[in-house]
Amino acid sequence: MSKPPQRPTFRFAPSPNGALHLGHAYSALMNARLAAETGGRLLLRIEDLDPTRCKREFETAIEEDLAWLGLTFDAPPRRQSEHGQDYARALEALRARGLVYPCFCSRGQIAAAAGGARDPDGAPLYPGLCRALSSQEVAARLAAGERAALRLDAARALAAAPGDLCWREYGEGLQEALHRAEPAAWGDFVLRGKDNAASYHLAVVVDDALQEISDVVRGRDLLPATSAHRLLQALLDLESPRYRHHRLVLDAKGAKMSKSASSPPLRALREAGYSAFEVRAALGFEALGEPRLAVRIS
Repeated sequence: MSKPPQRPTFRFAPSPNGALHLGHAYSALMNARLAAETGGRLLLRIEDLDPTRCKREFETAIEEDLAWLGLTFDAPPRRQSEHGQDYARALEALRARGLVYPCFCSRGQIAAAAGGARDPDGAPLYPGLCRALSSQEVAARLAAGERAALRLDAARALAAAPGDLCWREYGEGLQEALHRAEPAAWGDFVLRGKDNAASYHLAVVVDDALQEISDVVRGRDLLPATSAHRLLQALLDLESPRYRHHRLVLDAKGAKMSKSASSPPLRALREAGYSAFEVRAALGFEALGEPRLAVRIS
């Protein structure tokens, strides 16, 4: 008996480390639109693995903002902080294949040794300082109380993965096409931090698989990260979703809206008298002539 076709499943996955802004609204509304057009499901994931920055009050505010926008979800939210065992199992599978090693380096040491090399996020590219540490030295340093992150040995991982890693991309205005992954650009990226929390790359791959996400719809700024995700999916024998990396909402200076840049939060727009309809219209999700709220999407 054949397995019935999977119902399309989309997800919006904010981090509760600040308030939602128009860029988040665009991504959430795009996921909702595509789910509605395909008869699919829309899920909410709370990516709260950073205990120092992620706060429950931000999560509450996120849910209030999404409800104000008119969004509903087909299941209770999945909170990453509640699923550490899922990430630990994936990490152990990689470690059992000899693809993981501990790293004791500080950010300063990495920056000093990187020689100007950068990963696709713009961070210093890890030069592999701890890759060749002996098991005896690792054990001694751990016994002495040093904390270690866990990194993927990229050279071994690429040798173990299929030679031609690709993903299916259907960005805005494009027909679906295969996009070649380039995970080597990320080097030996972190899988688990010194705080024992799974990294974004590992957690998002595991979550997408467990939630049976068929379509990952997110901003173009995350397109390079998909190369790292495809590598992990191949190593963990996980199905790869389709991807749609959409345009970004820009501020008046043409910069990407972000929490770090203090972009106006949705709550501030609401308090200024804008309606959810006007916000949706400004972002292109409602028909409205000459909207009061002007935004740039590129």
